[in-house]
Amino acid sequence: MVELRRVGVLSVGKIFGILGAIVGFIVGVIYAFAFVVVGAISGELPFGGIFGVFAVIIFPIMYGVIGFVGGIIEAFLYNLVAGWIGGIELYFEEQTQAGTITTSPQT
Repeated sequence: MVELRRVGVLSVGKIFGILGAIVGFIVGVIYAFAFVVVGAISGELPFGGIFGVFAVIIFPIMYGVIGFVGGIIEAFLYNLVAGWIGGIELYFEEQTQAGTITTSPQT
């Protein structure tokens, strides 16, 4: 068993930012599709298409920035709380050619 006592604030922010951008892209594609369908039904396809393109561009940027800032805040708070009460306990398994060896927590 090992204990995760601190995390790199910027590294967590970068990971959360990239994950947010990926989610933002998926949400942007869904919104783009919805705008195009509504634009086609209402007869204003260029209007819906323009908003659809903006959704695919703006949503990943917006979600990425929010994820980055949120990741930095969460990592900072994690480091603060882990200093008071201890970190997250992690358990690892070692892979060998003969099989898996599970390490148990030491008390």
